Amino acid sequence: MMLKKCSFCKKGECVKPVKVEKKPGKAAAKIKIEADGSYFQIGQDGEAQKLEKAKITLNDCLACSGCITSAESVLITQQSHEELCKILTSNKTAAPNEQKLVVVSVSPQSRASLAARCKLSVLETAKKLTAFLKSLGVHYSKKNKKALPMLASACPGWICYAEKTHGSFIIPYISTTKSPQQVMGSLIKGYFAEQQHLTPDQIYHVTVMPCYDKKLEASRPDFFNQEYQTRDVDCVITTGEVLKLLEQEGVSLSDVDPAPLDTMFSSAAEEELTSHSGGGSGGYLEHIYKYAAKELFGIQVDTIQYKPLKNKDFQEVTLEKDGVVLLQFALAYGFRNIQNLVQKLKRGKSPYHYVEVMACPSGCLNGGGQIELEGESSKDGLQQVEKLYNSLKAEIPEENRTVTELYEQWLGGTESEKAGKALHTEYHAVEKISTGFNIKW
Repeated sequence: MMLKKCSFCKKGECVKPVKVEKKPGKAAAKIKIEADGSYFQIGQDGEAQKLEKAKITLNDCLACSGCITSAESVLITQQSHEELCKILTSNKTAAPNEQKLVVVSVSPQSRASLAARCKLSVLETAKKLTAFLKSLGVHYSKKNKKALPMLASACPGWICYAEKTHGSFIIPYISTTKSPQQVMGSLIKGYFAEQQHLTPDQIYHVTVMPCYDKKLEASRPDFFNQEYQTRDVDCVITTGEVLKLLEQEGVSLSDVDPAPLDTMFSSAAEEELTSHSGGGSGGYLEHIYKYAAKELFGIQVDTIQYKPLKNKDFQEVTLEKDGVVLLQFALAYGFRNIQNLVQKLKRGKSPYHYVEVMACPSGCLNGGGQIELEGESSKDGLQQVEKLYNSLKAEIPEENRTVTELYEQWLGGTESEKAGKALHTEYHAVEKISTGFNIKW
């Protein structure tokens, strides 16, 4: 089974059902679980037959819809390009006071994947996609003392696995910073809603993401506004679903006349797209490494030398001075490397201060929701997407005018209570239920 395909298999094939208490009744056979974990089927005649366990390895799964409950799977089915079309259609016939303001936030990984598929530059893709979405009825299209090591928290596949498999052991290590998707959710339903003199439930917020795990993340209770009964992100569609939407409308993105990019959070015009250094998974390691080196040790780091370990998806970076290790960071992509990292932590053998953790091998640009390029191998297609992603001018976040204005005008500084609520979240250990549906990882 391919890792990329398992990120979104046929729904229900390996989904754990919600536990439902049923009244005892007559049955043709019973299942008995021995102390050693063995399963036996007991027939009506009392004969016991040993059953084989069904096993799914980590290499077969990205800890997304394959280990969620059937209740959670219902939430995921509510997030698709069909659901977006339904909202846009209902908006056209709804009374003015019942219409929702539709906002679409597009991840940079999705933008690069679409650019590779349509053979366009990233900026052309952004402008043409803005025009296409607006033609459908979208109003705004927006680009987008702690235990050590600190583990990155942007990947929902990794978070789902951590909560459900390692629970209370691993949670203290995970950064409380929300993922970019959920930060954007806070900004759209908070700051932007205030600017438009709207309540959060009057905005329908859609995100375009490189993986299906983001659908599950948007459905977390932590990101639901009880007062207004609305989610920070109402609908998540993948890059591939945007392509389906284009095909459904009979539109080729290359033929769409470009539209100006929307400026939502800043007074500055945004006719130029900017990005970050540090790779296609957000650049968390690189930014934090450079910032820590300067702030903690007064060392200016311009370029980072990565040292591959067992494979290209597990690399480390070390800052030394006079033979003394000051900082040691790592990136761990894919569950094989995540497993190794967790085992090191449990043995107390991890030397790292920070680890950029992503569930997908090769990171977010290789997410299960990305577009497979026709006539290209997976490796060549990924290289094209990486080249387009890195073609944009890199910008340091704290020097970005939009970021500065948001902290000054809305969040009230980096240490304010409002900033903490808007930009941070909590994680929850999931109690394991001893049933025949459990999978031993």
